[in-house]
Amino acid sequence: MHEDQWLPMVFIGLMGLSMMIYAILDGYDLGVGILLKTAPAEHRDRMIASIGPFWDANETWLVLGVGLLLVAFPKAHGIILTTLYFPVAVMLLGLILRGVSFDFRAKARTGYKALWDNLFWIGSLMASSAQGFMLGRYILGFEQTTSALLFALLSAICVTAGYALVGACWLIMKTEKDLQLRSIKWAKATLIFTATGILCVSIVNPFVSERIFERWFAYPDVLLVAPIPVIAIGLLIGSHIVLKSLPRSNDEWCWVPFVCVAMVFMTSFIGLAYSFYPYVIPDQMTIWEAASASASLRVILYGAAVVLPMILLYTIFSYRVFWGKATSLRYE
Repeated sequence: MHEDQWLPMVFIGLMGLSMMIYAILDGYDLGVGILLKTAPAEHRDRMIASIGPFWDANETWLVLGVGLLLVAFPKAHGIILTTLYFPVAVMLLGLILRGVSFDFRAKARTGYKALWDNLFWIGSLMASSAQGFMLGRYILGFEQTTSALLFALLSAICVTAGYALVGACWLIMKTEKDLQLRSIKWAKATLIFTATGILCVSIVNPFVSERIFERWFAYPDVLLVAPIPVIAIGLLIGSHIVLKSLPRSNDEWCWVPFVCVAMVFMTSFIGLAYSFYPYVIPDQMTIWEAASASASLRVILYGAAVVLPMILLYTIFSYRVFWGKATSLRYE
């Protein structure tokens, strides 16, 4: 296969991997921010401490994914970001607000701490809902119709619930006692909304285009892809069963809900990738039409071969160092 063919495939794979890891890792710390508003004041410091060592580094995967879109698929980057200009601006504003609030709440006077907590919650909600809205618009190929807008709004709600779910599961794994019990209740509630969102996308996605419908339901392809929704459903049911059994003695299985939800995110991404491949913009522009010149992609690949392993290594290292239950967050 000529490099004009395989290089764009490599980069769409790297971009998809970056966005999937971002959705899981930054998803849980956005979820913790979303849940912050519903938590009593005595639990908020511990919730923030659970994401303190990780939240800023998690956003690196978003930078990498968008950066790969820019350098590897500049034509698609221009169309996507132009079409989604407003929700992208809302997302960036939310991420900035989160960063400022995170640092200021740790040093604010007691009377102002609640203000920064509220701003951290607002920033998390803005970023999460904007990402869900963009996903809804993307799935329907950026259609400018009322039904497409309503679907995007539904997607915004369900993605926000999904982030809250993975955030609650993170807190189950990282906290103890009253906060852990409260996190279990949050996870049970948000699991319903997340499952609803996945169901809606699964129903709408095949009917967006005849091509996608045939990829999912034409024989023999249906035999190959059928395990994807089956696995996702099984993981959601398994998560529900495990949540009902928690907490257990010696904190057993506290990690299972987080792993199950992370795998649900993974299967959802795989399903979307299968649906839209080889299009980078659904039914409008393929990855080869949008790709940069092969000479440029070759140089970028050398850089990615250095940067990506470094990001993976320091991500693994940071999670290894700060493994275990969350402790009080200190600035010394």
